[in-house]
Parts: sequence; C-alpha cells; structure tokens
Amino acid sequence: MLRHKAYQFRLHPNKEQEILIAKTIGCARFVFNHFLDLWNRSYTETGKGLSYYACSAMLPKLKANKDTCWLKEVDSIALQSSLKNLADAFSRFFKKQNNKPQFKGKMNPVQSYTTKNVNNNIELKGKKIQLPKLGLVKFTKSREPKGRILNATIRKYASGKYFVSILCEEEINELPKTNTAIGIDLGITDFAILSDGRKIDNSQFSSKMEEKLKREQRKLSRRAVVAKQNGIKLLEAKNYQKQKRKVAKLHEKVMNQRTDFLNKLSTEIIKNHDVICIEDLNTKGMLRNKKLAKSISDVSWSSFVTKLEYKADWYGRKIIKVDRWFPSSQICSECGVQDGKKLLNIRRWTCPTCKTEHDRDINASRNILYEGLKTLIRV
Repeated sequence: MLRHKAYQFRLHPNKEQEILIAKTIGCARFVFNHFLDLWNRSYTETGKGLSYYACSAMLPKLKANKDTCWLKEVDSIALQSSLKNLADAFSRFFKKQNNKPQFKGKMNPVQSYTTKNVNNNIELKGKKIQLPKLGLVKFTKSREPKGRILNATIRKYASGKYFVSILCEEEINELPKTNTAIGIDLGITDFAILSDGRKIDNSQFSSKMEEKLKREQRKLSRRAVVAKQNGIKLLEAKNYQKQKRKVAKLHEKVMNQRTDFLNKLSTEIIKNHDVICIEDLNTKGMLRNKKLAKSISDVSWSSFVTKLEYKADWYGRKIIKVDRWFPSSQICSECGVQDGKKLLNIRRWTCPTCKTEHDRDINASRNILYEGLKTLIRV
C-alpha cells in the first residue's frame, strides 16, 4: 500500500546557500504573518476569514509592490507552502484540533520552510541533494529513500545545524502475522511495563543532562546581563550567541536520544505483535500536576503512542486504546476480583480471593491487555 514516509538528513550548505536559506525562511515567515494579520482583520470586520485561494491571489501583488519586491529572490513554492500552512492551521483550529494560529517569530529555536517537488527539482545526486534555488547542497546520506519525492522541509536549529526532511510516497508492505497481542502500562519509574512481564527502563534523558544544562544556562544568563550592561543587542553579542548555541546543542542531544529510544522501542513492539493494547492517557491533564509534570514531559508518552499508531497503520497492526478510567491496577488479573482503590505507594499486593501476589504494574498491563481484547471482540 502507498504510504507517506519521511527521511531526515543533515545538510552542509556553503555560505551563499546559508544566506539564501535564511532569506527564504524570513520571507516564508513574513508571508505567514502578513496574511495572518489580514485574516484576523477580515474576521474582525466582516465576521469571516479569508481562504487559501484568496491569499494566493494576493501574493503576486505583494511581490510586485516595491516595498516587498525582495520576495521574488526566494523560492516561490516555499511562499505558497507558507500560505497553505496558514490555511491548514485555521482549518484545524475551527475543528478544535489545535489553538488559534500565532504569529511566527525570529527567536523560535527551529526555523524552517517547505518546498514541493515540481518537475524533479528535488533530487538526490550522490552525496548532494538538488533543492529549488539552492542548487546542489552537500548532505549526509544515512539511508536510501524509496519512492516518489513529494516535498522537502529545510530546517535550521538553534545549534546552527541544518537538516532536510524529504517526504516520499512509497510502497510499504504489511508485516507477517505473529498471532500475538500485548498490553502496555506506561509509567515514570519504568517507561513501559509489558503484559509478558518485561519492564522497559526509563532512561530519563533530561534529568541525566540536568546539571550540565543548568550550569550552561546560568552562563547564558550571565552573558545576557553583560551584553545589556554594555548596550549590545543580544543578536549582536558574540559571546552570548556562542553560549546560546552550546545550550541548544545540549537540548538537541537530549531530543535525539529520546527520539532514538522511542523509535527503537515502538518498532520492536510493532514487529512482534499483531494487537497492542494501551491505556488512553490524558497527558495534557496530567501535565497540570506540578509535582509530576517534569517527569511526564521527559518520558514523552504522547510521542511514543503517536509512533505506535502510525507504524501500526503502515504495517497492518491494531492499536486498542483502553478507557483511562478503567481500574487496571485494582483488578486481579488472575480471578478478576476488584480489590478497592490502590494507592500509588502500594507496589505489590495480594488478591484476597485467589491469594495471587501481584506486581502492581505488571498486573495493570495484563488487565489492559484483557480489556483491550474484549473491546476488540465487541467491535
């Protein structure tokens, strides 16, 4: 079945290409903000917003204007993509899928633009990639993309590194059936507890780097103070910018470690099981708990579930979400008797009916499996 799959590679642009990337990002941001302002004003004055086609029709006039004629210097498809992103953001907002679109700023740690493949203007050529306006750009080719290239997103991170994400349309075959199912209970001490008795350790990437991050961020704050005392703008303060990149590299390292861990674990689970039963957690609500918010954010449950879902869709697996109010830790997985509410500090308990001794988390994962399979049968 044809699916969309993204490949990310490190870019190594030369000075001229870096300047053009910065210009394109700036122009795409300007177009997004300009038409967001027009959209908001139209809604305030008439009660109706604009549309992608209305904005697209106004874009040539904006390029022809002598005050904004510099928009002609960059990839025109990137500007159209910026308009498309704005229209999609409003569409999701009205469907209550995300918040109202906000203006983009220069200080965002990740700056990007997207361009489409038209007449093979995006193409891999050995150790270089052909990109619109940029020409051939050196890149680190870690994998061989398959299928037809649809678009490319060029990103610049706060660390100063450049990456390109290529979206391809390719044939992805379903994995062979294993005739097995598994239940997963997500936790903080252990990242995932599986119904087969395995516990996946929580690597706690942020907390391991916490002391070093604190030290480097304090240096960053001191350099900001010094720059202000000397009347130097932060964008022009070389010591501040150097330290800022150092802090960004540490954050990037944590992000890469976490992403690698989640990808490997989700792929292993998808490969070995036909049915995956998991609790439907209210992560946003749980993040309001000040005592646990940092730990919950570090383990990235939402990202893990998202990876499981799209990989299950690719490879013909089934994800069953169990109701968040299901008392998985209160029910004996052997005899099915519910033994009242269990406090979080009770990690082991014995069923008063069948006398089975339970590990709280493993018992919960088994109950999630049983409840998920019941849901699957009912459906």
